[in-house]
Amino acid sequence: MNAGLPRAKKSLGQHFLVDGHYIGRIVAAIRPQAGDRMVEIGPGPGALTRPLLETLEHLHVVELDRDMVTRLEAEFPAGRLIIHRADALRFPFHELGSDLRVVGNLPYNISSPLLFHLAEHAAAIRDMVFMLQKEVVDRMVAAPGTPDYGRLSVMLQARFRVEKLFIVPPGAFRPPPKVDSAIVRLLPLPAEGVPYQDAALFSEVVARAFGQRRKTLRNTLKGLVDDALFAGLGIDPGRRGETLSVAQFAALANRLFEERSGGAG
Repeated sequence: MNAGLPRAKKSLGQHFLVDGHYIGRIVAAIRPQAGDRMVEIGPGPGALTRPLLETLEHLHVVELDRDMVTRLEAEFPAGRLIIHRADALRFPFHELGSDLRVVGNLPYNISSPLLFHLAEHAAAIRDMVFMLQKEVVDRMVAAPGTPDYGRLSVMLQARFRVEKLFIVPPGAFRPPPKVDSAIVRLLPLPAEGVPYQDAALFSEVVARAFGQRRKTLRNTLKGLVDDALFAGLGIDPGRRGETLSVAQFAALANRLFEERSGGAG
Protein backbone atom coordinates (compact mmCIF):
# COMPACT_ATOMS: atom_id res chain seq x y z
CA MET A 1 0.00 0.00 0.00
CA ASN A 2 2.79 2.43 0.91
CA ALA A 3 4.67 1.88 -2.35
CA GLY A 4 2.05 3.77 -4.32
CA LEU A 5 1.91 6.77 -2.04
CA PRO A 6 2.68 10.17 -3.54
CA ARG A 7 5.27 12.42 -1.97
CA ALA A 8 3.75 14.37 0.91
CA LYS A 9 3.91 18.15 0.54
CA LYS A 10 5.02 19.85 3.72
CA SER A 11 3.52 23.16 2.57
CA LEU A 12 0.07 21.55 2.64
CA GLY A 13 0.62 19.78 5.96
CA GLN A 14 0.18 16.37 4.33
CA HIS A 15 0.47 13.15 6.34
CA PHE A 16 -1.15 10.15 4.67
CA LEU A 17 -3.06 7.61 6.76
CA VAL A 18 -1.89 4.11 5.80
CA ASP A 19 -2.78 1.84 8.75
CA GLY A 20 -5.72 -0.38 7.80
CA HIS A 21 -6.76 -0.90 11.42
CA TYR A 22 -7.27 2.81 12.03
CA ILE A 23 -8.84 3.38 8.62
CA GLY A 24 -11.42 0.75 9.57
CA ARG A 25 -12.05 2.32 12.97
CA ILE A 26 -12.57 5.75 11.44
CA VAL A 27 -15.01 4.44 8.82
CA ALA A 28 -16.88 2.58 11.59
CA ALA A 29 -17.11 5.84 13.55
CA ILE A 30 -18.46 7.64 10.47
CA ARG A 31 -21.07 4.90 9.86
CA PRO A 32 -21.74 5.73 6.20
CA GLN A 33 -25.14 4.82 4.75
CA ALA A 34 -25.90 4.41 1.05
CA GLY A 35 -28.07 7.51 0.69
CA ASP A 36 -25.90 9.89 2.72
CA ARG A 37 -24.92 13.27 1.28
CA MET A 38 -21.27 13.26 2.37
CA VAL A 39 -18.24 15.42 1.66
CA GLU A 40 -14.65 14.46 2.51
CA ILE A 41 -12.15 17.26 3.11
CA GLY A 42 -8.61 16.56 1.96
CA PRO A 43 -8.99 12.99 0.62
CA GLY A 44 -5.33 12.88 -0.47
CA PRO A 45 -4.57 9.50 -2.07
CA GLY A 46 -7.95 8.10 -0.99
CA ALA A 47 -7.37 6.08 2.21
CA LEU A 48 -10.87 6.93 3.49
CA THR A 49 -12.38 7.59 0.07
CA ARG A 50 -12.16 3.94 -1.03
CA PRO A 51 -13.93 2.33 1.94
CA LEU A 52 -16.53 5.12 2.04
CA LEU A 53 -17.41 4.50 -1.62
CA GLU A 54 -17.94 0.81 -0.82
CA THR A 55 -21.14 1.99 0.89
CA LEU A 56 -21.98 5.43 -0.48
CA GLU A 57 -23.66 5.97 -3.82
CA HIS A 58 -21.86 9.30 -4.29
CA LEU A 59 -19.13 11.16 -2.42
CA HIS A 60 -18.08 14.80 -2.74
CA VAL A 61 -14.43 15.59 -1.97
CA VAL A 62 -12.72 18.96 -1.52
CA GLU A 63 -9.05 18.78 -2.47
CA LEU A 64 -6.64 21.65 -3.13
CA ASP A 65 -3.65 19.65 -4.38
CA ARG A 66 -3.76 19.36 -8.18
CA ASP A 67 -1.64 16.17 -8.13
CA MET A 68 -4.09 14.49 -5.75
CA VAL A 69 -7.03 15.55 -7.90
CA THR A 70 -5.37 13.94 -10.94
CA ARG A 71 -4.87 10.67 -9.03
CA LEU A 72 -8.47 10.65 -7.78
CA GLU A 73 -9.83 11.36 -11.26
CA ALA A 74 -7.82 8.45 -12.65
CA GLU A 75 -9.00 5.97 -10.00
CA PHE A 76 -12.67 6.81 -9.42
CA PRO A 77 -15.55 7.27 -11.88
CA ALA A 78 -16.77 10.87 -12.03
CA GLY A 79 -20.36 9.77 -11.52
CA ARG A 80 -19.61 8.47 -8.03
CA LEU A 81 -16.79 10.76 -6.88
CA ILE A 82 -17.54 14.47 -7.33
CA ILE A 83 -14.25 16.34 -7.00
CA HIS A 84 -14.14 20.01 -6.01
CA ARG A 85 -10.63 21.38 -6.51
CA ALA A 86 -10.84 24.16 -3.97
CA ASP A 87 -9.53 25.56 -0.71
CA ALA A 88 -11.72 24.12 2.06
CA LEU A 89 -11.32 27.39 4.00
CA ARG A 90 -13.34 29.16 1.32
CA PHE A 91 -15.57 26.35 0.11
CA PRO A 92 -19.35 27.02 0.29
CA PHE A 93 -20.36 23.76 1.95
CA HIS A 94 -24.03 24.77 2.21
CA GLU A 95 -24.26 24.76 -1.60
CA LEU A 96 -23.97 20.95 -1.55
CA GLY A 97 -27.40 20.75 0.11
CA SER A 98 -28.81 20.13 3.56
CA ASP A 99 -28.33 17.22 5.98
CA LEU A 100 -24.67 17.17 4.97
CA ARG A 101 -22.16 14.80 6.57
CA VAL A 102 -18.61 16.17 6.60
CA VAL A 103 -15.56 13.96 7.24
CA GLY A 104 -11.82 14.02 6.71
CA ASN A 105 -8.25 14.09 7.89
CA LEU A 106 -7.90 17.84 8.36
CA PRO A 107 -4.55 19.51 7.64
CA TYR A 108 -3.06 20.49 11.01
CA ASN A 109 -1.93 23.90 9.76
CA ILE A 110 -5.48 25.14 9.02
CA SER A 111 -7.58 23.11 11.47
CA SER A 112 -8.85 25.91 13.74
CA PRO A 113 -9.86 28.38 10.99
CA LEU A 114 -11.43 25.51 9.04
CA LEU A 115 -13.53 24.50 12.06
CA PHE A 116 -14.71 28.11 12.45
CA HIS A 117 -15.59 28.19 8.73
CA LEU A 118 -17.58 24.95 9.02
CA ALA A 119 -19.43 26.30 12.06
CA GLU A 120 -20.83 29.03 9.79
CA HIS A 121 -22.48 26.26 7.75
CA ALA A 122 -23.78 24.31 10.77
CA ALA A 123 -27.43 24.70 9.73
CA ALA A 124 -26.74 22.57 6.63
CA ILE A 125 -24.75 19.89 8.47
CA ARG A 126 -25.98 16.67 10.13
CA ASP A 127 -22.65 15.68 11.65
CA MET A 128 -18.89 15.86 11.22
CA VAL A 129 -16.17 13.30 11.97
CA PHE A 130 -12.59 14.50 11.69
CA MET A 131 -9.05 13.44 12.41
CA LEU A 132 -7.08 16.28 13.92
CA GLN A 133 -3.98 16.86 15.98
CA LYS A 134 -4.77 15.50 19.46
CA GLU A 135 -3.83 18.84 21.01
CA VAL A 136 -6.54 20.55 18.95
CA VAL A 137 -9.16 17.95 19.89
CA ASP A 138 -8.23 18.36 23.56
CA ARG A 139 -8.94 22.09 23.18
CA MET A 140 -12.23 21.41 21.41
CA VAL A 141 -13.61 19.29 24.26
CA ALA A 142 -11.99 21.14 27.19
CA ALA A 143 -14.02 22.23 30.23
CA PRO A 144 -13.88 25.68 31.88
CA GLY A 145 -10.99 26.21 34.25
CA THR A 146 -8.68 23.71 32.52
CA PRO A 147 -5.47 24.67 30.66
CA ASP A 148 -6.85 23.59 27.27
CA TYR A 149 -10.06 25.64 27.57
CA GLY A 150 -10.10 28.65 25.27
CA ARG A 151 -11.73 30.41 22.36
CA LEU A 152 -11.91 27.25 20.24
CA SER A 153 -13.61 25.33 23.09
CA VAL A 154 -16.26 28.00 23.64
CA MET A 155 -17.03 28.76 19.99
CA LEU A 156 -17.45 25.10 19.04
CA GLN A 157 -19.29 23.95 22.18
CA ALA A 158 -21.78 26.80 21.72
CA ARG A 159 -22.74 25.37 18.32
CA PHE A 160 -21.96 21.63 18.52
CA ARG A 161 -21.93 18.67 20.84
CA VAL A 162 -18.24 17.70 20.64
CA GLU A 163 -17.04 14.17 21.44
CA LYS A 164 -13.47 12.88 21.40
CA LEU A 165 -13.53 9.28 20.12
CA PHE A 166 -10.02 7.75 20.03
CA ILE A 167 -6.30 8.39 19.47
CA VAL A 168 -4.40 7.64 16.25
CA PRO A 169 -0.62 7.29 16.78
CA PRO A 170 2.04 8.80 14.49
CA GLY A 171 2.99 5.35 13.14
CA ALA A 172 -0.35 5.11 11.34
CA PHE A 173 0.81 7.78 8.85
CA ARG A 174 3.41 8.26 6.14
CA PRO A 175 5.33 10.37 6.83
CA PRO A 176 4.63 10.05 10.57
CA PRO A 177 3.79 13.38 12.23
CA LYS A 178 5.58 14.36 15.42
CA VAL A 179 2.35 14.35 17.43
CA ASP A 180 -0.61 12.09 18.19
CA SER A 181 -3.84 12.56 16.27
CA ALA A 182 -7.39 12.04 17.51
CA ILE A 183 -10.81 11.40 16.03
CA VAL A 184 -13.59 13.80 17.02
CA ARG A 185 -17.33 13.90 16.28
CA LEU A 186 -19.31 17.15 16.14
CA LEU A 187 -23.12 17.19 16.15
CA PRO A 188 -24.75 20.58 15.45
CA LEU A 189 -27.12 21.78 18.15
CA PRO A 190 -30.68 22.49 16.99
CA ALA A 191 -31.39 26.17 16.39
CA GLU A 192 -33.30 26.43 19.67
CA GLY A 193 -30.34 24.92 21.50
CA VAL A 194 -27.80 27.54 20.39
CA PRO A 195 -27.32 29.74 23.48
CA TYR A 196 -26.51 33.08 21.84
CA GLN A 197 -28.79 35.51 19.98
CA ASP A 198 -26.20 37.28 17.82
CA ALA A 199 -23.31 35.25 16.42
CA ALA A 200 -21.01 38.19 15.66
CA LEU A 201 -21.43 39.71 19.13
CA PHE A 202 -20.88 36.36 20.83
CA SER A 203 -17.72 35.85 18.78
CA GLU A 204 -16.44 39.31 19.72
CA VAL A 205 -17.01 38.76 23.45
CA VAL A 206 -15.25 35.38 23.38
CA ALA A 207 -12.32 36.59 21.25
CA ARG A 208 -11.68 39.57 23.51
CA ALA A 209 -12.00 37.52 26.70
CA PHE A 210 -9.27 35.14 25.52
CA GLY A 211 -7.19 37.74 23.69
CA GLN A 212 -5.05 38.33 26.78
CA ARG A 213 -5.48 35.25 28.93
CA ARG A 214 -3.70 36.61 31.99
CA LYS A 215 -5.96 39.67 32.25
CA THR A 216 -9.30 39.85 34.02
CA LEU A 217 -12.64 40.17 32.27
CA ARG A 218 -12.89 43.79 33.47
CA ASN A 219 -9.75 44.54 31.42
CA THR A 220 -10.30 42.34 28.36
CA LEU A 221 -13.93 43.46 27.95
CA LYS A 222 -13.34 47.11 28.89
CA GLY A 223 -15.48 49.42 26.80
CA LEU A 224 -17.78 46.55 25.89
CA VAL A 225 -19.10 45.27 29.23
CA ASP A 226 -19.42 47.50 32.32
CA ASP A 227 -19.50 46.50 35.98
CA ALA A 228 -23.27 46.95 36.17
CA LEU A 229 -23.81 44.35 33.45
CA PHE A 230 -21.38 41.95 35.16
CA ALA A 231 -23.23 42.48 38.45
CA GLY A 232 -26.62 41.90 36.83
CA LEU A 233 -25.44 38.48 35.66
CA GLY A 234 -23.68 37.60 38.90
CA ILE A 235 -20.28 37.41 37.21
CA ASP A 236 -17.24 38.74 39.08
CA PRO A 237 -15.32 41.00 36.63
CA GLY A 238 -12.13 40.05 38.45
CA ARG A 239 -12.33 36.55 36.96
CA ARG A 240 -10.43 35.49 33.87
CA GLY A 241 -12.07 34.35 30.67
CA GLU A 242 -11.07 30.71 31.03
CA THR A 243 -13.22 30.38 34.17
CA LEU A 244 -16.51 31.23 32.42
CA SER A 245 -18.78 28.54 31.03
CA VAL A 246 -20.20 28.63 27.51
CA ALA A 247 -23.57 29.58 29.03
CA GLN A 248 -22.02 32.53 30.90
CA PHE A 249 -20.34 33.81 27.73
CA ALA A 250 -23.69 33.53 25.96
CA ALA A 251 -25.43 35.39 28.80
CA LEU A 252 -22.93 38.25 28.50
CA ALA A 253 -23.37 38.49 24.74
CA ASN A 254 -27.17 38.22 24.98
CA ARG A 255 -27.43 40.99 27.59
CA LEU A 256 -25.26 43.23 25.39
CA PHE A 257 -27.45 42.41 22.41
CA GLU A 258 -30.59 43.29 24.37
CA GLU A 259 -29.10 46.60 25.51
CA ARG A 260 -28.06 47.53 21.98
CA SER A 261 -31.52 46.53 20.69
CA GLY A 262 -33.24 48.62 23.36
CA GLY A 263 -34.86 45.52 24.81
CA ALA A 264 -33.18 45.27 28.20
CA GLY A 265 -35.70 45.54 30.98
